[in-house]
Amino acid sequence: MKHIQPVSIIIPTLNEVDNIDLILSAITSQPAADTIYEILVADGGSTDGTLERVRAWEPDYPVKLICGDGMRGLAGDVLAASRQANGSIIVVMDADLSHPPDQIANMIGPIIAGTSDMVVGSRYVSGGATPGWPGSRRLLSRLGGALAWPITELSDPMSGFFAVRKEHLLAVDPDATGFKIGLEVIAAGGHTLRVSEIPIIFHDRTLGQSKIGLNHLISYMRRLLVLGGGNISFGTAGRFAGVGLIGFAADILLFQVLIAYGFSLGQSHAISFAAAAIINYNLNSRWAFSPSVKQDWTRFARFAAICLLAFSLRGGIIACTVHLLDWPPLAGLILAIGVAAIVNYLGNAFFVYPSPTSRLAPDISWRVAAIGIVGYALMLRLTFLGVVDLIPEEAYYWNYAQHLDIGYLDHPPMVAWLIWLGTSLFGNTEFGVRIGAYVAWIATATFVFLLTRNLFGKSAALVSLLLISTLPFFFSTGIMMMPDAPLTAAWAGALYFLERSFLGNKRGAWFGVGACVGLGMLSKYTIVLLGPATLAFLCLDVVSRHWMRRPEPYIAAAIAVLLFSPVIIWNATNEWVSFAFQSTRRLESPYNFSFPALIGSVAILLTPFGLVATISTLINLEFRFKSKGLISIRRSFFVLAYTLVPLSVFIAFSLFHSVKLNWTGPVWLAIVPAISAAIVKPSTDGSRFAVTLRRLWAPTVASTFVIYGLGLHYLAIGLPMTHSIGTIRTLPVAWQELGHEVGLIQNAVEYQSGKPVLLIGMDRYFLASQLAFYNRLSKDPIKSSVGSGVLGKNSLMYNYWFRPKDFQGNNAILISLKRHELEQDSLSKRFYKLTEIQQQNLVKQGVSVGSFYYRVGYALRDCTPITKCNGRSARTRTGH
Repeated sequence: MKHIQPVSIIIPTLNEVDNIDLILSAITSQPAADTIYEILVADGGSTDGTLERVRAWEPDYPVKLICGDGMRGLAGDVLAASRQANGSIIVVMDADLSHPPDQIANMIGPIIAGTSDMVVGSRYVSGGATPGWPGSRRLLSRLGGALAWPITELSDPMSGFFAVRKEHLLAVDPDATGFKIGLEVIAAGGHTLRVSEIPIIFHDRTLGQSKIGLNHLISYMRRLLVLGGGNISFGTAGRFAGVGLIGFAADILLFQVLIAYGFSLGQSHAISFAAAAIINYNLNSRWAFSPSVKQDWTRFARFAAICLLAFSLRGGIIACTVHLLDWPPLAGLILAIGVAAIVNYLGNAFFVYPSPTSRLAPDISWRVAAIGIVGYALMLRLTFLGVVDLIPEEAYYWNYAQHLDIGYLDHPPMVAWLIWLGTSLFGNTEFGVRIGAYVAWIATATFVFLLTRNLFGKSAALVSLLLISTLPFFFSTGIMMMPDAPLTAAWAGALYFLERSFLGNKRGAWFGVGACVGLGMLSKYTIVLLGPATLAFLCLDVVSRHWMRRPEPYIAAAIAVLLFSPVIIWNATNEWVSFAFQSTRRLESPYNFSFPALIGSVAILLTPFGLVATISTLINLEFRFKSKGLISIRRSFFVLAYTLVPLSVFIAFSLFHSVKLNWTGPVWLAIVPAISAAIVKPSTDGSRFAVTLRRLWAPTVASTFVIYGLGLHYLAIGLPMTHSIGTIRTLPVAWQELGHEVGLIQNAVEYQSGKPVLLIGMDRYFLASQLAFYNRLSKDPIKSSVGSGVLGKNSLMYNYWFRPKDFQGNNAILISLKRHELEQDSLSKRFYKLTEIQQQNLVKQGVSVGSFYYRVGYALRDCTPITKCNGRSARTRTGH
């Protein structure tokens, strides 16, 4: 005897007198083999005769009217009806005939078969359609679905036609409101809910009126935020605004008083914000959000973290408006308060006082957190991009762009090309220099998201964006214009296309591999380490070895070489100095066991906790065929090969030579997807140690961003009582001031001598680079800042740009941050006359930030092997 499956069909109605008979007739006429239907009409308060029509069906058909008040919308009506349903499977569909009744059997089939817990009728999968819809309505529908993207992976999350097991529908928040009950089910089920879609043809209603209006759309938006865990309502928003006005008044008043009494911009901002934050915490905790919630130190710590994040963003906006746009400080503060209020409200609603009724699945909670963190990281970097002084390396690469070429001594040309493009669009400003790094980070994040989604799914992919936003190396590549920025983007792209080639078996992906490796080689040579990693993967993964017999990998190699050819040409015409600089020169460096330094650098690049999580993830990669299957093993091989092979090269090098802080940065791109997958695992999956690691990520992310924000705020406009943290020798806090002071000295010497004066930074390239960028008083600072190469020292590319013989007889100002560099006896042989060493103090916002030393040299002499100074020859080194 066959088992009869009871199915309950719930039809929410509101004034559907023209359609109710038609939909009931259509449903009851459907064949129901091995199933028994009951139809529950969940009415939300009809007044047009719908109730009477339904009651007329009840005596003769399995139809039952469930009357409600409609106060909680369609969701509330459906939940009320589901509690009275007899079926173990529930189908929800509209009464206006837009949902085809002939698809009911197809909807419940996968659930009966046990392959799905929920089946959604989709307009946007293959075979689905919305005939007759205008473009504007289709756009709005897609937009509504996109807004639900963090919660679900469905192509049509706005669909109201679905079948689901009764227990999953009853697991929905009983206070759910609105008209998208399907989203409620998905949010409550999280990653454990098996959801599938079938195509449907959606026909617009021909009778009656649509109930969708502006109020429904607003309710939908608010409900999405609640489903994401936010304590969002018009009540909390109104009370928060009221509290904010009180804090706003105190903020503005105190800021104005402090500015009037001579406090600096950063000090005034910090103190006035602190006063407003104290007011806001007391009133928000007692009134605005959850007055009944217990206040403890953890909640206060969360509130403090959100406040500090808002404070840092405020500081960046104030710095932009005051220093870049020349706004009055008060105007900048008002705009900054408005933006920070949004951060504060959302942070409090989601992180400090989340919805007490939310039943958010852990993976969806991480998705929402990832979106918030990524959005904040993008805003934070963008606001500070143009208001923090360039670090010396950035100024050096800006000088690359002023001497545009297809190759350079110490790095390939991509960084110069990006800076040239940025400054062509935005001028020779910090923003123009750095915007390329910002865009490169977006490219990195995109490739990492796509790679992680292919390997471990959408939840892990969103968390990978959180990690790429948070981990120090990746955060820095989005704000500092260094060769690592385009290198990391190219490395991430290469990994994505390699995964598509090997695990996705896509032939065309190899062309992407070639393009990314070629662009990476134009950025930094270390991307070549993906070559041995690829060979290692082929040794581990038998399935992928057929590619060695295919032409695509070799075409990819040819593409990479073609893109890299400008650097080859430059090296061929310059005695291969760049290749030697990055290879044999490093191997010939003195012996130094720097493995502990390598470990320390990784802890800085990933945070100490990130390093622990990385080691744990590598140890727990799954290689057990019987339990996980071939796909899991292959992706573990992929992560392992592309992480450990490049890393092993740096480890081997560190056993004999010095390593640099940033070298291993891109290597960790391959492990980020696996770390992300470990984070979104269910809290009960794994050892106690693994569960603890997952729980510690939230405070790690919050504290890391607090450090970033406060650090950028300090560099841009300072902080109270922190002027002693760093000086110009340790942090980029006063390069503008140094450039101004040197410019004044240069003008004075030029006026006195009546001749142009060179500026010679006595270090390798820091000072010359910064003076070329920040000496705004010079007529041509790029040509007058020549570097120490004209004195026969190693000044990297300055040895190529400026030859000593071209400056014979010129007067020069020798500048250093270290007095002893100006006390060298050899300097007197370079000039016919040298003045005594002078010291110049540097002041920023009324605070001393260090000093520099200088002396003036008259009539520079060329001391090359051909020309001798005082009978002694001096060889000008090229830094090879």
